[in-house]
Amino acid sequence: MTEAWSGVGLPPVAAARVAEGRATGTWSSALSTGEFAAIRSVGFEPVGQVMGSAVYHVGRSGRYWGYHDCLYTGGGWNGRGYATAGIALSGNGAPSAGLVEVLDTARRTALGRMSAECTALGGDGVVAAQLTMAPFPAAPNCLEFKVIGTAVRAAGPVRPRRPFTSHLDGQGFAKLVGAGWVPVDLLVGMSVGVRHDDYRTRRQNSAWAANQEIDGWSALVHHVRADARHQLHQQGVGHGGDGVILADSRLRVWEESCIRTSQSSEQTDHIVESTLIGTAIARFVTRPAEPRTLTVMPLNGGGDRLRRRLAQARQSGGFR
Repeated sequence: MTEAWSGVGLPPVAAARVAEGRATGTWSSALSTGEFAAIRSVGFEPVGQVMGSAVYHVGRSGRYWGYHDCLYTGGGWNGRGYATAGIALSGNGAPSAGLVEVLDTARRTALGRMSAECTALGGDGVVAAQLTMAPFPAAPNCLEFKVIGTAVRAAGPVRPRRPFTSHLDGQGFAKLVGAGWVPVDLLVGMSVGVRHDDYRTRRQNSAWAANQEIDGWSALVHHVRADARHQLHQQGVGHGGDGVILADSRLRVWEESCIRTSQSSEQTDHIVESTLIGTAIARFVTRPAEPRTLTVMPLNGGGDRLRRRLAQARQSGGFR
């Protein structure tokens, strides 16, 4: 029989795994040999594999029983042409903002649990973190959010205030640190946009139409991608990052029957979902490197000639 868990702190299974690792002194990871060597080359050691997961019910709610509300109020001929449908964007407070919010909460919950495991192992951060979202078996309205990576610890005495999380693999992490940067947090920027297929889009997409751009759909894709980038940027600034390294960019497009029109009219909406995954990074300051010097040992009694050449070079300004 499994132990009951309130949802606060580490799950009992994770706590037992962490306790076993600390007691035996052994650690596990998903790192390759090259990644392990790269991490050690910049002063870090793996302390164990960590993960976090959360299963969330993602159902429909709100006005008109749906997150995917196009907000289209209809429009006919206005003397200059047929009225153009707008874009209901989650970043502008459209009904789909509720869907983005619950998905963001689920991801943060999974990331928080992974970070808690890292802290329990004495780690300073997590590298090679992989974030996935998949339907939960036998529950069509539920999604499992899972993130798994390897916790690492710096060899020096300086400890971060909280663990960092990063999608970078071992080699990528080593290159980042070697260049004077450190990862801060794994971020997810997401946006959902809905646009009613109005008279213009239907006409442009008809079977008899010429080859041409469907400008309403182009605008929909553009605005949703731009909003996802904005959300990722805002998160990076909020987490104290100086920049964001992108890990993945996903775009999903589908259509649904418009909930604002009668089913007999067969009018539809197009929905676009853009998801950007990346790691916020920040600069760190190190002590300037000592100037490199070159030691020359004259051979065969050539010391006098070398000193004369150096003196001449200084006088002519050719040597500094």
